[in-house]
Amino acid sequence: MSDPRRPADCLRRLILAAAILTAGVAPLSAQVGTPAAPQATVLRMTEAGTPPASVIYIGNSFFYYNNGISNLVAQMLTAGAPKQALRSTLVGIGGSGLDWHDVESYFRPNAIGRYSIGSDNIVSFNPPANPLFDVAVMVDCSQCPVHPDLKDIFIKYAKRHAETVRQHGARPVFFMSWAYADKPEMTDQLAEAYTRAGNDNDALVIPAGLAFSRVVKQHPTIQLYAADKRHPSLAGSYLAAAVIYMTLFDRDPVGLSYTAGLDPETAGALQAAARDTVHDYLRH
Repeated sequence: MSDPRRPADCLRRLILAAAILTAGVAPLSAQVGTPAAPQATVLRMTEAGTPPASVIYIGNSFFYYNNGISNLVAQMLTAGAPKQALRSTLVGIGGSGLDWHDVESYFRPNAIGRYSIGSDNIVSFNPPANPLFDVAVMVDCSQCPVHPDLKDIFIKYAKRHAETVRQHGARPVFFMSWAYADKPEMTDQLAEAYTRAGNDNDALVIPAGLAFSRVVKQHPTIQLYAADKRHPSLAGSYLAAAVIYMTLFDRDPVGLSYTAGLDPETAGALQAAARDTVHDYLRH
């Protein structure tokens, strides 16, 4: 028998309605929300065979710690789908919220994404693309979505940036960040805030914060945090990347050979937590 006081049971009770799709956005399917979020629409990214080929990550140090979330996701995709091309770019401002970013400027021609530096340290120029990016993954500052003086700004700029991204032919995606190590109550607060933002803007939400909570409960010996109890350790960044990998590309991270230098047992536990969290949140 379910207990309405338990977050997991609250999560299961919220079945969300099908999406009203924005013009130019690929068909997506309905999903489940978070403990306190109202019934609305949270979306799934891909149809079969249509994963994104280009991604821009827009955020802060949560994204650029440990050599960058974009690099970790790209390495996972290389291991899991070596024939699938991916061009990714990270725009990070330390300590930033969504209101610090001029997202319109990130889509100007012949600027961001114009060239890449490969693993051989050779510069290659990317052919012009329209849209410039298929997906924009955005994260606010670690407290902004739930801070009493900043949460309205989060709502405002989530809407503004989602509209800007769509105007440039890309799909907006929100990255649900995690609770501080010593403030676990932030998990449900952030989950609700990001799910509401996804619902209100017909945008996919990547449930990284829920994956952090799962690992803390199931594998307390795995250290997901840096010493400041806020930023991710390598294991934390790897977990977040695995959640992105499954959410954006609809690929199971379990069994990936790429471990970012983590021991296989730890990497396997993080891969499984990412898979299970996405399954629960997106109702695969």
